[in-house]
Amino acid sequence: MNIGDKPKNERLLGILSAAGAYLLWGILPVYWKQISQISAYEILAHRIIWSCAFMFFVIVATRGQKQFFEETAAICHCRKKLLGLIMASLLISANWLIYIWAVNANRVVETSLGYYINPLVNVLLGVTVLKERLSLWQTVSFVLAALGVTNMAMHFGAVPWVSLSLAITFALYGMCKKILGLGAITSTTLETLIVSPAALAYLLYLAGQGSGSFAVASALTMSLLMGAGAVTAIPLLLFASGANRLPLSLLGFIQYLSPTITLAIGVGLYHEAFTSVHLVSFSLIWLALTVFSLAGTRPFMNAEEWVRDCKGRREREEKVSS
Repeated sequence: MNIGDKPKNERLLGILSAAGAYLLWGILPVYWKQISQISAYEILAHRIIWSCAFMFFVIVATRGQKQFFEETAAICHCRKKLLGLIMASLLISANWLIYIWAVNANRVVETSLGYYINPLVNVLLGVTVLKERLSLWQTVSFVLAALGVTNMAMHFGAVPWVSLSLAITFALYGMCKKILGLGAITSTTLETLIVSPAALAYLLYLAGQGSGSFAVASALTMSLLMGAGAVTAIPLLLFASGANRLPLSLLGFIQYLSPTITLAIGVGLYHEAFTSVHLVSFSLIWLALTVFSLAGTRPFMNAEEWVRDCKGRREREEKVSS
């Protein structure tokens, strides 16, 4: 292999890893639909426990015990990071619960909308929490997305809370992860470990009441519940592999693969409604994402510079005339 081939192979591996992660996340509704007869709370509890077990298996298989214990010890000695980890654990648990409930309540289209607007919620958090400034085109994209959400709220008589809740919880979760700065394996393991006692207690309570599904479920259902750990962890590991090899601009473009697949599944496979109202709202959000994705390109930056020049020229003329 030539030395020059290595960066190309790394980039290709990054693209395949990221695409694999978003592909798996996109088809995840099909998995949860197979166990829709079980309550979302019970599915969530199993997802947490089996994800934690699977991640410990990954740590042992990759001989990452030393790194795991070192990072865990560092967190325990830093109150800010410990609180951030607890918050991240609660946020991702809430996100999982809302997502599972929405899928099994035939609201797959709404979940896709949530992950379409998630990047724009990230921008809003950057402005409100990190005091970042919006560029012209980021402002335009945010306004377009807001119009799309408002259009749905006006025509359906209710705010699309499923979409907004998914977008907000995942954006806040991402912010916590950024502050923590942990590896994907350690962070995912600790996030599930923190809420595992509550999940286990809930499953034991259901078993004591005779209303638990695991003991009386078919072999297929038991396998699907246990497999929730793998379907949770594998995309995260693929995503980490892709994120380490790709620029954020390319990763940001690939991320739209997931909600697009989910939308197609909701409409095409599960025959959920996609009315003219949905079309208008989604079109506004797709336009917003297009503007957002292209905001850093030279034509858009030149246009923004031209707008600033015009504004500056007008202000100078007003000062002269006054």
